[in-house]
Amino acid sequence: MTARMSIVIPAHDEAAIISRLLESLVADPRADECEIVVVANGCTDATVRIARTFEPVVRVVEIETASKIAALEAGDAAATAFPRAYVDADVLVDLPALLALADLLDAGDGPLIASPRFEVDTSLASWAVQSHYRIWEMTDYRRRGHIGSGVYALSREGRARFDAWPDVIADDRFVQQLFTHDERGTLEGHVFTVRSARTLGAHLRRTTRIARGNLELPDDPRVLDDDPIGDRMANLIRRVARRPSLWPAFAVYCATSTIPRVRARRAVMADASREWSRDDTSRVAA
Repeated sequence: MTARMSIVIPAHDEAAIISRLLESLVADPRADECEIVVVANGCTDATVRIARTFEPVVRVVEIETASKIAALEAGDAAATAFPRAYVDADVLVDLPALLALADLLDAGDGPLIASPRFEVDTSLASWAVQSHYRIWEMTDYRRRGHIGSGVYALSREGRARFDAWPDVIADDRFVQQLFTHDERGTLEGHVFTVRSARTLGAHLRRTTRIARGNLELPDDPRVLDDDPIGDRMANLIRRVARRPSLWPAFAVYCATSTIPRVRARRAVMADASREWSRDDTSRVAA
């Protein structure tokens, strides 16, 4: 049977949570419609052993290099079908959401890149982290919809927009910048979930890594239709001003949005070596 889509899952030392994602995919009776490829990159734990328990529905590829970009390259080399979804091992997404992406991307006049709606689970997070995301949900960035941050899928034409994966931290942001807003699609009827960091320190480390990854990417004229940052902040202030109960959370958001950008710029200016800044507080043992 020819697969309707390929699903590439890079995984580095994800033994605690890899089964959570794979169980949600292979338990669906339509799992045989998909080609699921787990790329274990530089693993030193039981990730490979656990992933292999899902064979033959899941194919496991091992590479020695502990690199998500190398894993994406190896996943593309192993995968055979389009549309092609790229799924982080620590997200929560079900197979109907991924198959809905395939349907959307297979439409001749549809988008070239798409993702389900992105949700952040802050149920285990500290008050400060929860406050950040309460305000973040009100930003123009969230209200307009965005692609990536854990799950995105490309049509064959979309994947042809670039050759090899570049050596960047923010692969999702890199891909998003290749497409205009009209070429992107968000499935409002389906979601994928990412657990937030539990502590403020872990949150700041994670968002600093994201900010540094974004700074690595050049400004692209195809995304310059975004409103200036000053206008976006003014819109956010107007929304928050009408709800005094959110003012303390807004003060937290201002700090948690500014500190990572400052840290990221300093790291780039100092030419500091990259660190993945892995957040283990969001990885709950399966």
